[in-house]
Amino acid sequence: MSAYELSTAVAVAAAITDGHTTARQVVTAALDRIERLDGRVGAFTDVVAARALARADAQDAALSGGAKPGPLTGVPFAVKNLIDIAGLPTRAGSKINRERPPAERDGALLRRLEAAGAILVGALNMGEYAYDFTGENVHDGDAHNPHALDHMTGGSSGGSGAALAAGMVPLTLGSDTNGSIRVPAAFCGCFGLKPTYGRLTRAGSFPFVGSLDHLGPLARSVTDLALAYDVMQGPDPDDPVATLRPAEPVLPHLDAGIDGLRIAVAGGHFARGGDPDAFAAVARAAEVLGARGTVELPEAHRARAAAYLITAAEGATLHLDRLRTRPQDFDPAVRDRLIAGAMIPAPHVERAQRFRRWYRARVLELFETVDVILAPATPCRAPKGGQTHFVLDGVTLPVRANIGVFTQPISFIGLPVVAAPIRLDAGLPLGVQVIAAPWREDLVLRVARHLERTGVSTSPIAELA
Repeated sequence: MSAYELSTAVAVAAAITDGHTTARQVVTAALDRIERLDGRVGAFTDVVAARALARADAQDAALSGGAKPGPLTGVPFAVKNLIDIAGLPTRAGSKINRERPPAERDGALLRRLEAAGAILVGALNMGEYAYDFTGENVHDGDAHNPHALDHMTGGSSGGSGAALAAGMVPLTLGSDTNGSIRVPAAFCGCFGLKPTYGRLTRAGSFPFVGSLDHLGPLARSVTDLALAYDVMQGPDPDDPVATLRPAEPVLPHLDAGIDGLRIAVAGGHFARGGDPDAFAAVARAAEVLGARGTVELPEAHRARAAAYLITAAEGATLHLDRLRTRPQDFDPAVRDRLIAGAMIPAPHVERAQRFRRWYRARVLELFETVDVILAPATPCRAPKGGQTHFVLDGVTLPVRANIGVFTQPISFIGLPVVAAPIRLDAGLPLGVQVIAAPWREDLVLRVARHLERTGVSTSPIAELA
């Protein structure tokens, strides 16, 4: 069995632990595949081969000496380049940041994955400063969808989705402010988890919008997603919004099934403004899950508008000095949106935050009668690279501004979500959001696992020569 027939993290760790392969063989295979394919895919901005091979050799030596393996022993992984990697400047997709001093310490979630045995192989491409839904980057080049290289990966964690779909690594980390894990997961056909706001520490990562930012894993199997999530849980005093709740492992309950769960489909805002295929994917998942009825998230369209406003205002505040001194070094599309955000009157932001509290209370009331809500992840399949407009529901709209139409009203109030890939046909993947009440990652992962076990949700590696 070759190292890259082991396409999931769980399989890699088991094969190394059982002596069927070694960490060095697996890491070497990953590095070889990255070198062979990434010139076309554009998933990576940095590859840390020497670090990865040294860690693999150390693991192999430790295992030979009788050391107890970790749950992710020898698993190659990569992180969005807004997460600190010791010895590298934290780019955050920008030109400006690469001139910063190298990070002195790895980001917190990276350290937790390595403590479980995973091996970092590099940093991943992303939209500038995470203000992106396309996966395009004017500084590092665009990430390309491995299922169709002339199509978008989605963003801003475009490299995180592309690296998985291309089979370069079985596990990646991304960030999600308005949909930046769920959109690439849907477009690239993999699983992505946006946890409850505050559940996973963001320490050691470059921020975008502090009140909306989440970090989370992407993977090609739900079990890998759950395993990574479990090892990354835990309080962290270095992130002021990190929860003090104890870790609540989900892996032991992953195959508990869906009996007794009350599952509904989101209507209203989530049932219009998209391609028929996006809604067909939700209908397919709903059928398999036995979903009953619909629920309507009140004023979801206003929630999306308020999310836009808060994103623009908070994001602009973070970048004011850079906008004043180096405006020419921004992607013009990002720069112009940040400048517009800087001019939003403070009372507008305050009203958006008050509405946010009202909206969150109303949505939480829905979870008194349902356990899980299904919604589209994106309004369509991945557009072509460079495409600026698409037609949704008979209306021509800007691509960049409207890919997140269904993700923004959810991240706005920090709910846990799994984006699960759905293939209706031989075309590009689609994705479904599986949404639950705060701290119920166990439910969204159980439902996604059921979709995977029934074969409705699959994440194959793209066929790249």
